[in-house]
Amino acid sequence: MQWFAEQFEAHRPHLRAVAYRMLGSLAEADDALQDAWIRTTRADSRSIDNIGAWLTTLVGRACIDLLRARRSRRENLVGTRLPEPVVSLGATLDPEQSSLLADAVGLALMVVLDSLDPAERLAFVLHDMFGVPFDEIAAIVDRTPAATRQLASRARRRVRGAATGRDTDLTTQRRVVDAFLAAARAGDFAALLTLLDPDVVFQSDTGPQTPFAPARLTGAAVVARHTAAHGPRFATLCEPALVNGAAGVVARTRSSVVAVVGLTVTNGRISEIDLIVDPGKLAGFTISG
Repeated sequence: MQWFAEQFEAHRPHLRAVAYRMLGSLAEADDALQDAWIRTTRADSRSIDNIGAWLTTLVGRACIDLLRARRSRRENLVGTRLPEPVVSLGATLDPEQSSLLADAVGLALMVVLDSLDPAERLAFVLHDMFGVPFDEIAAIVDRTPAATRQLASRARRRVRGAATGRDTDLTTQRRVVDAFLAAARAGDFAALLTLLDPDVVFQSDTGPQTPFAPARLTGAAVVARHTAAHGPRFATLCEPALVNGAAGVVARTRSSVVAVVGLTVTNGRISEIDLIVDPGKLAGFTISG
């Protein structure tokens, strides 16, 4: 057990990164690691050739169980569910955040991953992001290696399609986000319209509380109108931040964070706005910087 404990701690940053990409929740990622640790207590170390791969498989199994349970619960949920963000107010991420987001797992990508079937998500995350062979993933999802390869291929097409044209340069992102914040504070509809992609999507996750913003809006005019109406009051609480490694916004009072906004910039305009005000995702998490 001491050997397992030492190995588990040595691999913890990698395992937590796997679980976060799989689940989009830091709390659930920790639950998955706890479940994986419990499973080590029933294992025989003499049968393990590669402890890192073996632990990754254990975490993958725990994640697929959590995803399937979540899918059954979602049928009774109302509104939008967005991933839990990783936020920094500084110019860079701290080492723990960097390990979680080593592959530039922006909030927009996490939203796409969250839309995948659990088996597709597992196949894509484990193979494309962490290099786990398909025959090992196949055992987790109860498919053949060939069928598992197809799962990853379908997921890959959806991820690539959603990422087309997105600006990866942080300076460009910040310039657009800063301009958006200024226009929102001023309630400037015309300026907002020039900053938004014609097909922009606005999504809000309020959790179990009564929604004070629409769950989903689409189109530049609709989103600009909503932002111009509510932005002047809300934007006074806002400041620039890194949200999953991309330019975003945090709204906070003196005592707490009240919202996190992830923004996706595509070809110099904002193509996606993800507003997270779910108290369960914001309560208690610390922001570096």
